[in-house]
Amino acid sequence: MPAPEADLRAGLIALLPRLRRFARALCGNTHDADDLVQVAVERALTHAAQLRPDSQLAGWTFGILRNAWIDEQRARGRRTRLFAAAESGENVADPAHPPPSELLAVQAALARLPDEQRLAVALVLIEGLSYKEAAHIMQVPIGTLTSRLARGRETLKELLA
Repeated sequence: MPAPEADLRAGLIALLPRLRRFARALCGNTHDADDLVQVAVERALTHAAQLRPDSQLAGWTFGILRNAWIDEQRARGRRTRLFAAAESGENVADPAHPPPSELLAVQAALARLPDEQRLAVALVLIEGLSYKEAAHIMQVPIGTLTSRLARGRETLKELLA
């Protein structure tokens, strides 16, 4: 395996936890998120020649994941949303595992945000990307990102109050 391909594979492997976390923020469920990450990694490997030497692998891959998510949304159309995630019923009868109600509340509130706000919140607040990196991934000006992030924060604050 040539060194650049090995470096790309190693970089993608190192990014998997962040990609999965970002995908989960977008999808709201682990199964769809895992599928989305797989699609993004496959696309990254297939189109490795398109990665410019001056580009950050993380930003490029987050952009691929975002575009794969948009493609999936378009393909599926609007889905009906569940009131609770499937994972919330896994430990109902097990008193040793108390329900993570706060985590579920945050996930539910995040899922209720409009797509543009959820994407901004996921990239900046969850993934810790800079405004510049997030704006580049979202393909919007920094001012647009800032306003979406501010509205997303405000909506989350209201939903979680």
